[in-house]
Amino acid sequence: MTSQRDLKIALCIMIVFMITGIICYASLTPPAPENPVRKMLQNKAGKVLFTHLVHTDDYSLDCLDCHHNIEDDDTYNCSECHEETGDEDLPSRADAFHNQCKGCHEDNGAGPVECNSCHLL
Repeated sequence: MTSQRDLKIALCIMIVFMITGIICYASLTPPAPENPVRKMLQNKAGKVLFTHLVHTDDYSLDCLDCHHNIEDDDTYNCSECHEETGDEDLPSRADAFHNQCKGCHEDNGAGPVECNSCHLL
């Protein structure tokens, strides 16, 4: 039969291993990728999971194909220019996404064009 002392020693060893594992897990996280892998877009119609690698690798799209700026050929996040509500000069963020994404899918005959094909979550 196991003594109380042996059980306490075993418990202490388990606690030390658990703390060591937590510290190692927290300190050895993999580095963030240089290029984005995927992005979850939050919106009222339902979340959209966008996979950058599919578009850049499989379809050979360049960053500027989507992250465009007509004036200086630099890449920007959509929200830097397109706001929640648009005006006659600049479409809203939702309209810009729909025009860019759905328009490209329709033009190339690839990718979803129905609402529930993108707004899954």
